[in-house]
Amino acid sequence: MSSNNIKTSLNRNLLILHFTVFIWGFTSILGHLISISAVQLVWYRVLIALVSLFLYFKIGRVDIKVSRATFIKLFLTGALVGGHWILFFQAIKSSTVAVTLVCLSSMTLFAAVFEPLFNKKKISKLEIVAGLLIISGILIIFKFETQYTMGIIFGLLSAAFASLFSIINSKEVKHTTPPVIAFYEMAGALVWITIFLLATSGFDQNMILNTKDIAYLMILGTVCTSLAYVAGVSVMREISAFKVALITNLEPVYGILMAFMFFGESDKLTAGFWIGACIILSTIFLFPVAQTRISKYRSR
Repeated sequence: MSSNNIKTSLNRNLLILHFTVFIWGFTSILGHLISISAVQLVWYRVLIALVSLFLYFKIGRVDIKVSRATFIKLFLTGALVGGHWILFFQAIKSSTVAVTLVCLSSMTLFAAVFEPLFNKKKISKLEIVAGLLIISGILIIFKFETQYTMGIIFGLLSAAFASLFSIINSKEVKHTTPPVIAFYEMAGALVWITIFLLATSGFDQNMILNTKDIAYLMILGTVCTSLAYVAGVSVMREISAFKVALITNLEPVYGILMAFMFFGESDKLTAGFWIGACIILSTIFLFPVAQTRISKYRSR
């Protein structure tokens, strides 16, 4: 493949990733609107996504056979996916959309630490610096937004889970198609969450949905999950897990703007939140610039 074709393909994947991140930003709005608990919400979300992917395979006559080792790996990774979503929606219900999305930005630091360990390569000092700046922003928010302590903790754990399955998927996508990866991870997530609900008597009257919840869950399960998840995994063929995490950090920008539009959350946030958020978002935007300049300096 020529350098021009490679550049075109990379730009296309970056565009797909940005669009996917915008859709993910909208999931926080839906999570706020849906009335059931975080675990029950994710159970329905995964079920709808799994059914929609199965119908896609049936209609398109797609072969979804994988090796036993691949199946086990994807099935277990589904536990990370399900855990990430449960923690994410619980963070929203324990704090606000804006606080949760800013905490999710710590994915960058987790990816900077975890990816070199998984791939057995040297840790990038620039990535660590970027990650530490993001963490400093989160700490500032934590200091001023003490009423959202549990939401912040859930948000940080959610980010750690997300960075782990992103790294796993970035390796798995090299030899398994994104829809198949999504299908088996959704299946794994559904099984693990079902076991949890059975163990905690979670299948109760609260699982009954009203009309609005059904409509929101259908959008969440199809557009924001099966479609967006497949798209997000597919770009990992050419984009590293760290860069995916970095661009995913734009999710707070989209999500916070939508939260202000839908819920008017700006009046709930202190000056500390805005200082921390500015540090985080500035790091996200300036990192690629610093990376490019350092690369040019080293190539001299």
